[in-house]
Amino acid sequence: MRILIWHGHGGWTDAFVRGPHEYLLPVDEHRGPWGLGRGGRDWPAAREVPLAELRDEHVDLVVLQRTEELVLAEALLGRRPGRDVPAVFVEHNTPRPEAATTRHPLADRDDLLIVHVTWFNRLMWDVGRTPTTVIEHGVPDPGLQYRGDVERIAVVVNEPVRRGRITGTDLLPSFAAAAGVDVFGMGADELPGALGLDAARLRPCGDLPTARLHAEMARRRLYLHPMRWTSLGLSLIEAMQLGIPVVALQATEAARAVPPGAGFLSANVGELVTAARSLLADPEEAARLGVAGREAALERYGLARFLSDWDAVIADQVERTPGRGRALVSGAATRSAGWKET
Repeated sequence: MRILIWHGHGGWTDAFVRGPHEYLLPVDEHRGPWGLGRGGRDWPAAREVPLAELRDEHVDLVVLQRTEELVLAEALLGRRPGRDVPAVFVEHNTPRPEAATTRHPLADRDDLLIVHVTWFNRLMWDVGRTPTTVIEHGVPDPGLQYRGDVERIAVVVNEPVRRGRITGTDLLPSFAAAAGVDVFGMGADELPGALGLDAARLRPCGDLPTARLHAEMARRRLYLHPMRWTSLGLSLIEAMQLGIPVVALQATEAARAVPPGAGFLSANVGELVTAARSLLADPEEAARLGVAGREAALERYGLARFLSDWDAVIADQVERTPGRGRALVSGAATRSAGWKET
């Protein structure tokens, strides 16, 4: 299949474009949010297409990740996504501002499918009559890299000061009192001033390329996931696959991602701080917990399962008549993706 997709969510797209299809990524001279192309990523199956040339391309399916892309795709292709060309919308986020009553902007449509990346998101979004399914994340296995020789806590988060309570930024001082916290990601350099902590307690470590980030994460004794209301940070899954023991806030999809015995989960921050202290003091237990977490993450978030589920949905969306609003997907995708017939 030939699939049109924007580079809107780098980590998710990195897994998606590893499938057996041809992926068209719009590009313009500005390399902005609507014309980023591959964004410097090594994606052999992805082909950059100038915006002005998209109208001449044959497209089997449009994968949308931002509502603005509906209008943009129609303007560029001269075809209406969901009507003239099959389309799906990937919902990466939890609903805001209200947890359970926020109406999805694409609610009550019969011309496309909403694909949620977590079961929690599907539960919380009000999509009305729009057909939905869930395809859980797939993450390429970085391999067991855990060393844990640096007795500090790793956190990966982008723009933690701007996002504040959403990402649990206000909780970091509680953990910094137990051990030094190393924060990776965009905007982390603003944290010490915002929280009033010195580098011994909280150290910004920059926005690193993936391979280097994984290597640096794996040196820290444990990984902290303090997110209150994000969908499910891929860094949590990556940390588990790396074999790093995880301590996570029991919110949104984290309880499914970290099953019993695979890490520490609680809504009680004091309990999590205690768990962090125990892992810092017991390297052998930390390594054991990390191995259990790795096994759990590989089982649930393996790349092969992710691509297989997507192949089934892609084939169904292309084969069925757009706009009929009924789900015909079968087999493994029905069981694992949890298709909702409407």
